[in-house]
Amino acid sequence: MHDTNLLQLITDDFAPAQHLLQLLQTESIALHGRDMPLLEDILAQKQALIVLLEQHGRKRSEILASFNLPINRQGLEQLASQSSVGEQLLTQSDVLTDLLAQCQSANLKNGQSIVMQQAATATQLKILTGGEPPALYNASGSFSTLVKPRPLSQA
Repeated sequence: MHDTNLLQLITDDFAPAQHLLQLLQTESIALHGRDMPLLEDILAQKQALIVLLEQHGRKRSEILASFNLPINRQGLEQLASQSSVGEQLLTQSDVLTDLLAQCQSANLKNGQSIVMQQAATATQLKILTGGEPPALYNASGSFSTLVKPRPLSQA
């Protein structure tokens, strides 16, 4: 009985996980285009999906814990070895794990994109506000800083 509930929880997570992956891919495009309204919408949708996936994950963990099994792949394998739907449990679990790994990878790429954009924005702000001058190569090929330029607002 619990094994079929566990299988149902796993298969129920396919749609939200696929939707999350699609949102992360759309988020990547929105980040490059700096489409803030779209990013805000994506963030709200992502949060709802993550909460749902976390709830189902806790339920799956509770089922394994109710059998005094480890709450990991090994515990799932032990349950599957005693279940009539054991092969499906393992197969569907692998599919969900792969899907969630794709989501994590896409999220990491989006995070790296955000960090790069923050660094570019910080550099642009320094130029506009007359912060520290950029280091450039001089005629001899070594780094030299230019004379402190005036802020753009004073130019």
